[in-house]
Amino acid sequence: MDIRNFVIPAIDIKEGRVIRLYRGEFNRAKVYPYVPEELARVFEEAGFKRIHVVDLDGAEGGKPRNFEHIRNVRSAFKGEIEVGGGVRSYEIAKTLFDEGIDYVVIGTLALKSPGEFERILADFPERVILSIDSKGGRVAVGGWKEESSLTPQELAKEYEGKPIWGYLYTIIERDGSLEGVDVWPYKEIKSIVKKPVLASGGVSSLEDLRRLHGVVEGVVVGKAIYEGRIPVAGL
Repeated sequence: MDIRNFVIPAIDIKEGRVIRLYRGEFNRAKVYPYVPEELARVFEEAGFKRIHVVDLDGAEGGKPRNFEHIRNVRSAFKGEIEVGGGVRSYEIAKTLFDEGIDYVVIGTLALKSPGEFERILADFPERVILSIDSKGGRVAVGGWKEESSLTPQELAKEYEGKPIWGYLYTIIERDGSLEGVDVWPYKEIKSIVKKPVLASGGVSSLEDLRRLHGVVEGVVVGKAIYEGRIPVAGL
C-alpha cells in the first residue's frame, strides 16, 4: 500500500492557523505550528495526490472566512484539493471552483436546502463530495452541532443516484481522538453504495490504514500525521 495514493492529508484552518478539533468540539482544539500553504507544500513534496482542506470558521459560522489561505494552498499544491466548511450556497461553491478547487465537500446544504444542493450538482457534476457526519448513529449538520433524524445509510441512499463524486464519511466520536478506526460503519455503507467512500475519524497508525485499505477508496488523516504516528517527510 502506497499511502500517498490512499491517504488524504487534512489541513483544518481556523483564523489562519492549522488546528485539529477533538471529537468535533471547537473548544477542544489543538493548534499546530504550521502555515496552511507551507503545509500544503510539504504534502506536495512528499508526493500525496490529494489534500483535504476545511475552513473551520466557515463550518462554525456558516460562511468560509479563509479564502486567502485556500487560494495560497491551491498555489502550493499541484494535486487535487477538496474543500469543505461553510459551503452552504451555490455562490460559495462556484467561487471555490473558480479558484481552481477540484472538489467541494458539502453536508449541511444537502439536508437543509436540497434544491440549492442539486443546482450545484447540475452545474458541477461529479465535483461534489457529500459529507456524511455521523454522531450517535445520526447525521449531524451545522458544524456538527445539530443532529438530524437521518441515519448515514439513509442519506447515502438518497444521493447515490445523483451526480456526486462520492462520500466523505466521518465518525465524529472518533475524530481527532487517535483512538483507532472502527471499520464496520464503512463496510456497512459500502454495501449499499457504489460511489467512492472516503473514511475519516480516529486514524492513529499505519495499522489503521491497512484495516481500511480495500474497504474504502481513501482516508482523510490529520492528527496522526501531525503527531508523527504516520510519518511524512518534511514534518
